[in-house]
Amino acid sequence: MVKHIIFVLILLISSCSKESIENADDPIDNIDHLEPEILIDPNRVRAAEIVNSMDDRLLAAQVLITGLDGRNNLPPHMIDLLTEIPAGGVMLFRYNLNTDNDSIRNYIQETSIVIQNESGIPPFIAVDHEGGIVNRFIRGVGALPAAPYYWELTQTENRLTVLNKIKEDSLRAGLEINALGINMNFAPVAEHIIDENRDFITSRSYGPDPFFAGQASDFFIQGMKQSGILCVVKHFPGSAGIDPHYHPSVLNIDIFELNSLILPFTMLINNGARAVMAAHTTIPVIDHRIASLSPVVMQNWLRGDLGFDGIIISDDFTMAAAGNISHEENAVLSIAAGSDIILVWQAHLRLTHQAIISALEDGRLSHERLRDAVEKIIYEKLLMGLME
Repeated sequence: MVKHIIFVLILLISSCSKESIENADDPIDNIDHLEPEILIDPNRVRAAEIVNSMDDRLLAAQVLITGLDGRNNLPPHMIDLLTEIPAGGVMLFRYNLNTDNDSIRNYIQETSIVIQNESGIPPFIAVDHEGGIVNRFIRGVGALPAAPYYWELTQTENRLTVLNKIKEDSLRAGLEINALGINMNFAPVAEHIIDENRDFITSRSYGPDPFFAGQASDFFIQGMKQSGILCVVKHFPGSAGIDPHYHPSVLNIDIFELNSLILPFTMLINNGARAVMAAHTTIPVIDHRIASLSPVVMQNWLRGDLGFDGIIISDDFTMAAAGNISHEENAVLSIAAGSDIILVWQAHLRLTHQAIISALEDGRLSHERLRDAVEKIIYEKLLMGLME
């Protein structure tokens, strides 16, 4: 009996082997045996190659977006500073932009050339161009309506019509600022209005409906992207009702309210948003640290749970809500916790850059984390066509 069973098994195996050999050249019958095709993003490969060629000085410079002195022409001391520390980006304010468009364009071009001559990498040129009260331009660039204007329009007009108007206005504004050399906009404010943040963001929010806030922010981003501008969505995961520039910012809400609060951000991430600004807000229900210093918020939640794989930018650490730790120490802690870019004023640039290098040397910041941050930055610059 046992011999009979063994004989039958041998016949079956032989039959299957013969069939496999006979059908080996048949792509249809053997489709399940093919290895799945691995899609390789050439921009990610190129970004990794560039990062691997950079030393610590250039890596530490790339994660910094700095303010600038002067207007019309870059002052000699700023030329020296940016040659020493070729920052990954610069941010422009009203005192830089209070001049004619040709002078702004020349000022930006001069800044870019100084940085690129030293690092070989073009910088992000950033500005806050939300609309309404947040407008850095005095002349030469048209003002954008304040975000609440569009929410008010939805009370009398079709919502899709209003959303398309947001995109049209955003595209027009994006083309204007991109023509000057600007390629990054710290906008839109995606947070919808709730009781806890009403006093701070009412004039900057698209209103109390989280779905409209998400849609409006998405259409704003679409217009800016079409004009060559990378938008930085603000302020994840949300703001409190007190101005964080002058006071600590604490959101005392429960998990259910928190998940509702981030709905616009979730919509934007699912629609392909590429940059998010982390707030200096503490949310005790999830962490005792402000979001911009919290690995729970940035790594576990924003990247892990929400699947965000773009750039995380910390808000300005000179704000009171950032606490009493030095700007340079906060920069190290923030990068280690998961942010990829630090906003730093020019007066703190040298100290912050040195603090990052020192943290690499003493192990408080890993080379792996820093290279990961820079790779994300270079990848976005490649996607935007800023570099080959």
